[in-house]
Amino acid sequence: MQPARIYGSTFYNCDCISGASEYIPDGSVDLIITDPPYGIQGDRLHRHYNRNEGFVAGGYQEVPQQEYAEFSRRWIRQAERMLRPGGSIYVVSGYTNLADVLVALRETSLIEINHIIWKYSFGVFTRRKYISSHYHILFYGKPGGRRTFNPESRYGLAERDRSGRSCNNADREDVWVINREYKPGRLKNKNELPLQLLVKMIQYSSNENDHIVDLFLGGFSTAKAAIGLGRRVTGFEVSKPVFAAKVEELRKIRPGSLVPELRSPVLNNPACAGKRWTEADLRALGEEFRRLSAGARPKKEIIAGLQQKFGRGRFGIEKALKKVL
Repeated sequence: MQPARIYGSTFYNCDCISGASEYIPDGSVDLIITDPPYGIQGDRLHRHYNRNEGFVAGGYQEVPQQEYAEFSRRWIRQAERMLRPGGSIYVVSGYTNLADVLVALRETSLIEINHIIWKYSFGVFTRRKYISSHYHILFYGKPGGRRTFNPESRYGLAERDRSGRSCNNADREDVWVINREYKPGRLKNKNELPLQLLVKMIQYSSNENDHIVDLFLGGFSTAKAAIGLGRRVTGFEVSKPVFAAKVEELRKIRPGSLVPELRSPVLNNPACAGKRWTEADLRALGEEFRRLSAGARPKKEIIAGLQQKFGRGRFGIEKALKKVL
């Protein structure tokens, strides 16, 4: 089957290992987001989930567990090769064969950035053990270049919720509570990632027009999110029925169509944030701190006053004060 070319993105109906080797040049990819087969007899998931398999696309191909370790090594070596220096990869994994994925990653030059837990609803009910309701997201980077990470792409650093907690910190914690999408009566893949999860990864780890790759397209969720956010995508899917059905869905998505729906972060960065402190700056800071402290003001109020006077964030002020007090 010929590759599908849509809005400057390309999708191949073939095995990702041989396909990536043939079609993707070394060091040409900014970001990889992928959800490989879990090696848990995915073709029998309907025995554990209450769903109508008539709405699940056929052709799902599972990886036998005894082959999973070598399978992981082969596709992860391709991921390492195609990433640019400074590029990033998110791998979504269950726990059954997580060790194989981790070993394969650690055999490469890729460096662990975060091990994220994705908490969701609809866990499989059990009577004799705890209910599993999470997946692992392994966030790794390729050394040798500047890694894209946009810390204020979703919330400004100064934004607070009603309780005074940092919205930015909450969004960037390494436990993500994002529910799966419920799609009754609609054609779906065996295990599709929710759009909200993918948008979050793409916002933090890529910029407009960056090149994103998904080695296991499945329901084409990564491709839909990436195109909707104005990125270029290359993807691979071995199943012919899934590929044919999802390519048609993808043609209906317009580049950048998700951008108007994104939340606009409130950016109120201090004027001197990130600027190096000079000896004169530190001396002035110490003098001003002692002057304000003489009035028996609460420390929180003193820090706020120093932030305003010196154009710095709270953490910058507190760190600098340790040098002068």
